[in-house]
Amino acid sequence: MRIGVAPHRLWPRSEDETDDVVEIARTAEELGFDHVIASGHLLAGDVGVTPDPLVLLSAVAGATRRIRLITSILVPALYDPVVLAHQTATLDRLSRGRLVLGVGTGWDRAEFAAVGVPFAGRGRRTDEHLTTVRRLWRGEDGTARLGVLPRTPGGPPLWVGGNSDAALRRTLRHGDAWHGAGVDPGQLVKVRERLTELAGEEERDPAAVPLTAGAFLLPPGFPAAGELPAPPLGGTRASAESVRDELGRLAEAGLSSVSLWLPVAAPALPDALAWAAGQLLSPRA
Repeated sequence: MRIGVAPHRLWPRSEDETDDVVEIARTAEELGFDHVIASGHLLAGDVGVTPDPLVLLSAVAGATRRIRLITSILVPALYDPVVLAHQTATLDRLSRGRLVLGVGTGWDRAEFAAVGVPFAGRGRRTDEHLTTVRRLWRGEDGTARLGVLPRTPGGPPLWVGGNSDAALRRTLRHGDAWHGAGVDPGQLVKVRERLTELAGEEERDPAAVPLTAGAFLLPPGFPAAGELPAPPLGGTRASAESVRDELGRLAEAGLSSVSLWLPVAAPALPDALAWAAGQLLSPRA
């Protein structure tokens, strides 16, 4: 299983908690993590703040050499598709093919209102935007060619989030992987079963669609910074053994990649990452 991390906790209370994200990402690379993730919210909410994912990952790309860069998630319906295609193609090229675009339909009505995009119909617009982005990445649009094409042939991989049938159809239609959040083994099995049931409609081999997910990890001895929106790996009193056991069960259920949000205070994050690397990236994990 590939294991990645976020360079800050989900929903920091203030901007200064995100000031060291580039250094944290560099530390994650040195510790051996597979990727870093960046969430995408345009507006600060009651729960906290979020940096722009493409700007954050661009800064990380310039400070690292190996680690993959994943949006988890970006909402395509909030973007002009040509601009999004160009931004992501540029980041993929400058990072030498390290970008993965994790996408979803979004849930915050205020963000849609802020950019003048109707909230209703966002699923349809997501499908339309992804189709346009793919065509531009591949140089297939007869009316326009991006300023630069991505380094990855055909464009960066797309991870598509959501549990509804519409989201799973979108995964089969556009995705290189399904991307969930806070799932347990039973939920993963159900997602795989439903993908299999829907695959005939989209003429796609469901076995060719990996399952990925975000999860929370609160290492033992680290106090939580705020409330967790989902149960952490290994339980609220996690140990190295309980975390490894849960990851093992998730892997058996089909999870191929997990992205960890560590809900600890910013000064404690390097030590929390070191614990995770030592316990989960070692040969015994």
